[in-house]
Amino acid sequence: MWRTGGPEMRDTGAGAGGGSGTGARGGRELWSRRRLLATSAGAGGAVWLLRGLAGPDGARASAGPPDFPAGVELYQRVYENWAGEIRTDALWTCAPRTPQEVLDVVNWAHGAGWRARAQGMRHGWAPLTVAAGTPADAQVVLVDTTTYLTGMSVAERSADGSAAIRVQAGASLESLLAFAGAGGYGVTAAPAPGDLSVGGALAIGAHGTAVPALGETPEPGQGYGSLSNLVTELTAVVWDDASGRYVLRTLGRAEPDCDALLTHLGRAFVTEAVLRVGPDANLRCVSYVDIPASELFAAPDGDSPGGTAGGRRFADFVDDSGRAEAIWFAFTDVPWLKVWSRSPERPVGSREVDQPYNYPFSDNLPEPVARLAGDLVSGAWASAPLFGQVQYLMAKVALTGDITDVLLSGTAVRDILTADVLTHLLAGGLRSDLWGASRNLLEYVRPTTLRETANGYAVLTRRADLQWVVSTFTDAYRGLLDQYAARGEYPVNGQVEIRVTGVEDPAVCGVPGARPPLLSALRPRVDRPDFDTAVWFDILSLPGTPALDRFYRDIEQFLFTTLDGDRSAVRVEWSKGWAYTDAAAWSDPDVLGRLIPAALRAGGGPGWDEAVTTLDRLDPHRVLSTPFLDGLLS
Repeated sequence: MWRTGGPEMRDTGAGAGGGSGTGARGGRELWSRRRLLATSAGAGGAVWLLRGLAGPDGARASAGPPDFPAGVELYQRVYENWAGEIRTDALWTCAPRTPQEVLDVVNWAHGAGWRARAQGMRHGWAPLTVAAGTPADAQVVLVDTTTYLTGMSVAERSADGSAAIRVQAGASLESLLAFAGAGGYGVTAAPAPGDLSVGGALAIGAHGTAVPALGETPEPGQGYGSLSNLVTELTAVVWDDASGRYVLRTLGRAEPDCDALLTHLGRAFVTEAVLRVGPDANLRCVSYVDIPASELFAAPDGDSPGGTAGGRRFADFVDDSGRAEAIWFAFTDVPWLKVWSRSPERPVGSREVDQPYNYPFSDNLPEPVARLAGDLVSGAWASAPLFGQVQYLMAKVALTGDITDVLLSGTAVRDILTADVLTHLLAGGLRSDLWGASRNLLEYVRPTTLRETANGYAVLTRRADLQWVVSTFTDAYRGLLDQYAARGEYPVNGQVEIRVTGVEDPAVCGVPGARPPLLSALRPRVDRPDFDTAVWFDILSLPGTPALDRFYRDIEQFLFTTLDGDRSAVRVEWSKGWAYTDAAAWSDPDVLGRLIPAALRAGGGPGWDEAVTTLDRLDPHRVLSTPFLDGLLS
């Protein structure tokens, strides 16, 4: 039902629009009710919101590209991303068993005039692997890393309690965190979905939500930026002038070129990385569903920095615990706030969990709620306020057991949240206060979650201005939503998600001389060392919702005109939607050609231009690129 947590790309250690097209959403397939609803034999006859299979998954092809490397599995498969907005014809896809076979495929592609695109789990929004509508005869081969390139091992254990884990690009983030946890290690924050490939998460600088709580001292190996910043070394496919071929090259974190590869947007192919992790810490996650948005997102007193001591503003919770996320359903007045805190021992009253994905009500929709979602995508878009109210009430009932608001609601709500539905929501026990190993609290989004589209931006600011940024954005969002509704338009039927991270601190990886990832949205501003915090905003809605792209454009223009200045700076979240016109994402020439590069040039120091130059030099023949990336990274 709700996809939260970072960017998170199910799309490989590579990523972007290959084949033909621009990556815009033109001609995208609208979801039908039949496609949205899939019955399940689960308890209570629940209906699960699932996307249909994206074509022949691994079907063998009768004849492959000429002279393709012998022994490498080759087949044709439709590529479809998380929300179904990027869908192609059946493309040639291969599954190499080793990094050497990856190299064989890339060198074949170079000689044949093809392009080779790393593909992970397709959990992404942006056209960073292939473009929508890529035809079957496009000279592009997808290289699936997730079938065989999934190995991992402990590369080093340090006396300070940290460790280095070597992991191949196709391993899932869920598997990596489970492997680390079994050895007593973990990360401070991670994207909520576990079905992301490690290579894909690194390619776009995937993140969670965490900054230091007031007075918190991080453990060795624990950082507050992106997962890319934890890398100590990586192995990538690069061009070698001496041999006239692509080769595998291992680069340490302090070596030249590594900083361009740490967050490469799919403009390179990383086969393996070593990540530093710290001692694992048990976490407690408390959910609040009783704080009005008018209080949680209120402006600081007198527009002064900070929140209110002991108050219930978003910044207050961040100060107390360092880890918070707000999920604000459209047309509702009270968000779902999740607050994590370090807790070595189980607090009295907390429910201990020993597995991830502990919010089943957000993964599997009861049948009446699923049918309401089906009505939306069948054209009843004005039902968005009802859908938002139902989503909030489901969360409140399942988290707290309080059904009062449901009983006091109108007939439309009670026709959906029936006694049977309420019984189903309460059957799994209350989940407003959970405790356990870090990975069990950090991962909470399954593939069965409602497949929504999303835009995404990071706003860098001072920690003291966190509440001001949140208040400024939420006021604008709420006002714009009301303006659209007054015209009879309901572009948002999902939720706003707000998370907070630190910026990249290269010292976290433990390698002297390390530099931050050049293209990370969290790279520090050299001229603004006081910009130590990033606030992430995502707005989610069902694909195909009328006026959605126009709404996203209005929000994007607001961000760049209002929150990009002396008090904060705006960057796009690579895995999500950005560069909106009134009709499509990833299409506005001014955002693509001016604002995005400017955001990563601002402040001086190595950044956009150095990354583009390095990536071009490592792949001068653009075998690992796409038409979309060729235009973006120019």
